[in-house]
Amino acid sequence: MPKAIWNGVVIAEAGDDEVQIVENNVYFPLATVHQEYLRNSVRQTSCAWKGRANYYHVTVAGKVNQDAAWTYREPLVAAVQIAGHIAFWRGVVVSR
Repeated sequence: MPKAIWNGVVIAEAGDDEVQIVENNVYFPLATVHQEYLRNSVRQTSCAWKGRANYYHVTVAGKVNQDAAWTYREPLVAAVQIAGHIAFWRGVVVSR
């Protein structure tokens, strides 16, 4: 069961059949992510085949991990499977 953990707290947890693996990143369905740990970021990036990514800061126990989560709110057709999913990096430990 994949989990995303930062600062000792489980940020997301989902069944193997619920996540999407794209470019070695685990994308968790929004419903499996503890939204109370996410804060909107102004950062955006672009991918030629996935579209525009929007970022979140991960905040746990007063500590902030800037831009440590991202989502493709309206992915391009080639990446439609990650619509409604969030992935993590920057020290967030994701186990598979």
